[in-house]
Amino acid sequence: MAMLARQVQLVEYPVGEVTPDHFVTVEVEVPDPQPGQVLVRNTFTSVDPGMRLRLRRSGPAGYFNSFPLNAAMDDIWAVGEVIESRAEGFSAGDSVWHAKGWRDYAIVTAGEPALAGIATLARLDTSVAPAEKYLGPLGAMGVTAYAGIIDAAELRDGDVVWVSAAAGAVGSLAAQIAKLRGHRVIGSAGSAEKVRYLLDELGLDAAFSYREGPVLDRLREAAPDGIDVYFDNVGGDHLEAALATLRPWGRAALCGAISEYESVGPAAGPSNLFQATANNLTLRGFRGSAYQHRLPDVVRELGGWLAEGRLVYRETVIDGLERAPEALMRVLSGDTTGKALVRVG
Repeated sequence: MAMLARQVQLVEYPVGEVTPDHFVTVEVEVPDPQPGQVLVRNTFTSVDPGMRLRLRRSGPAGYFNSFPLNAAMDDIWAVGEVIESRAEGFSAGDSVWHAKGWRDYAIVTAGEPALAGIATLARLDTSVAPAEKYLGPLGAMGVTAYAGIIDAAELRDGDVVWVSAAAGAVGSLAAQIAKLRGHRVIGSAGSAEKVRYLLDELGLDAAFSYREGPVLDRLREAAPDGIDVYFDNVGGDHLEAALATLRPWGRAALCGAISEYESVGPAAGPSNLFQATANNLTLRGFRGSAYQHRLPDVVRELGGWLAEGRLVYRETVIDGLERAPEALMRVLSGDTTGKALVRVG
């Protein structure tokens, strides 16, 4: 008798806000693994704001494909335990990561590229950290933050850095990488509680809530002499404020634009884009998946800080596979701190 497993499927593309009605949790048959495949019991699956871009009938050109309707939602990061293996190099009991999340059991083909290659099936060294940390600082989130600060923003001695959405999965890492390398770092977030987290737990030099006044005014209070680097997770008025505040030869690393993800119409661009020309600024878009060669650096540097207790990484864990859509809604509304994970259970 075939094994049954649960998976979350998309049944309708949202227009505007995501709701639970856009998804359904179904039972499906799981085939036996074929040569070169493993059967994995997922323990944690990822929830990321960028997933909202794939809940459109047609996503941004060059990005990951839209999720299909009434089918498995592939290319979502997950970690789990190998239950049965017919693939060389993998054994029952191995902790692995792969890209068949939002389900409790998955058949995964070894060596098959996933998420531009960065989430291809791989064994995890859980002596460094628990498996779920590879969905955060020791995986794609860490690579994105590290590449954004080091490569895209070209962090230099003496830089003053502003990170938006600094209490989020990527933002909290980017801010700490800059801080632990000796820079003055300013963070912004969406609540007074998150501001306290940035100051008291992450140890940033200044922080503000964008809900407590115009972003530009709050940024100028925190950085009266301007900034050199902006790590952008928000877009919109945050990017506009950065363009007004970046000093000559400043750099902006464009990681995400969560303020636009649920927009129904075209999003407004910055009204002051000419500041990039006037001040010789560099605006560089980037994707973590293009920097997977940085993963060994991330595991070494961030893993070392994590083991030493110098890197703070909070997780918001939502229990139950069927609550994955709720978890995504919470991420998009700003109702999570750090990395959002679903414990499949």
